[in-house]
Amino acid sequence: MPPEPSRLQRDLIHRLVEALRRDAVPPGTRLTEPGLARMLQVSRTPVRAVMEELARRGVLARREGGGYLLAALPPPEADGEPAEGADAVEQLCIRIAEDRVAQRLPAEVTEADLMRRYDVRRAFLLRVLGRLAEVAMVERKPGHGWQFMPSLEDRRSRAESYALRLVLEPAALLQPGYALAPGWVEQMRRAHQAMLERPWKDTDSIRLFEMNAAFHEGLVAGAGNRHMLLVVQQQNRLRRFLNYDWGYGFARVVASCTEHLEILDRIDQGEMEIASLLLRRHLERASVLPHHPGQEEGLRRAAEAGAAPLPA
Repeated sequence: MPPEPSRLQRDLIHRLVEALRRDAVPPGTRLTEPGLARMLQVSRTPVRAVMEELARRGVLARREGGGYLLAALPPPEADGEPAEGADAVEQLCIRIAEDRVAQRLPAEVTEADLMRRYDVRRAFLLRVLGRLAEVAMVERKPGHGWQFMPSLEDRRSRAESYALRLVLEPAALLQPGYALAPGWVEQMRRAHQAMLERPWKDTDSIRLFEMNAAFHEGLVAGAGNRHMLLVVQQQNRLRRFLNYDWGYGFARVVASCTEHLEILDRIDQGEMEIASLLLRRHLERASVLPHHPGQEEGLRRAAEAGAAPLPA
């Protein structure tokens, strides 16, 4: 008899099923370990165990020649966790990210400190910290406590990040032998269309960023250069704190998704130079957006309370 899924695996199963349902992925769609690992922002090892468990439950079907196909999604009430539970996790993820950016949280914290600050139980807090650890926003310290990972904490570091991405990402599309993973373009189109059609709520900021990160990482992965991909993955890790607390409104979501879809259309047509130019323009537009509005207000409140300001 197979062992019961671990807590991490149960959380990943719920997140994966929710993402597949939200993006209206049709039965028969091929699902791959690398693609799901990018979607969930984890390594392939836990994804492999999750896919095996979903195959045992009949959600996935083994594919001739290897891999899996989506067989049938369970009804929402069968996921093992109510929707409001997942929403509460994301709400606290956003609050922690906002507080860290505004320096209301120090670089190192204890579980007891966080439980008091957010008035939550340890079991729920550990779920939230586990979610943040999966995407390299926090890590457990040896022995006791947690520490936040580095992020883009000021205008200068944000500008330097965009300068790097403007050099690297458009060039990746022009590499010899450029090829995207099979099915990736359609997966991205479905995710972006679902984002545009879904009524916006605050906790969608996490889903928006993870979709955006998967889009840029997937584009660069097509170059077949692991060093390029590692740089983009690192930049996405640094950007998470600022972007989890989205402050630009739904109009900017529409603009970003529309620009992404246009880039995909050009790639589909083999117009790689135009796609590269569109990607450069997309990054340039994002780079000149006002510095995160929520962070600006948070920094002002923190300064009024006597907290040390961030470097200029």
